[in-house]
Amino acid sequence: MPAERERAIFLIGFMGCGKSTVGPALASLLGRKFIDLDRNIEIQAGCTISELIARDGEEIFRCLETEALRTVACSDAVIAPGGGAFTRDENRELMAQSGLTVWLDAPFDLCWRRIREDSTIRPLAPDEVTARDRHEARLLLYSQTDLRIPIDETMSPEFIAEAIIHKLYH
Repeated sequence: MPAERERAIFLIGFMGCGKSTVGPALASLLGRKFIDLDRNIEIQAGCTISELIARDGEEIFRCLETEALRTVACSDAVIAPGGGAFTRDENRELMAQSGLTVWLDAPFDLCWRRIREDSTIRPLAPDEVTARDRHEARLLLYSQTDLRIPIDETMSPEFIAEAIIHKLYH
C-alpha cells in the first residue's frame, strides 16, 4: 500500500460540480498528473461519451469506464472519473483500495446551470427533472467518500484545490 501522499486522489461528484476544472488545479499544486477519465475513454473509443452511449448504451459505457479506471487507479495522479463511476460497487471498491475519494459537493442548481452552459452533450442529463432525479439518487453514494468539500459558485478551482489539500494533509 503506497503512502498516503503517493496514493491516487479521486474527485467524485455530479456532472458540473467542477471535477474537470478542480482536478488540474489540484494536480498542479501537488506536482501530480491529472487524468480526466472521460477523456481517456473518448480517446480509446474514438468518439465522445455521448456518441458512445447513443451507439452502445450506458451499460457498455460503464464497463469501459471500469476498465479505464483499473488502468489508472494505482497511480499517484489526481483522477476525475465521470459522475456515475462511483455508482458501481466495483469502482467504489477499486477507488477505496487505490486512493482517497474527495466529493465535490456542489448543489444541484449550480451543477444544472453549469451543465446548461457547457457545450458538452450530457445524454444522462437531457432535462432538469431527469438530472435532478439522478443527482438525488447519487447523494447517498457520494456521501461515502473519504472527504466532502462543499462547493458554491463563488469558489475558484484553485481555492477548492487548496481546501482539499488543507483537509487532506493538515
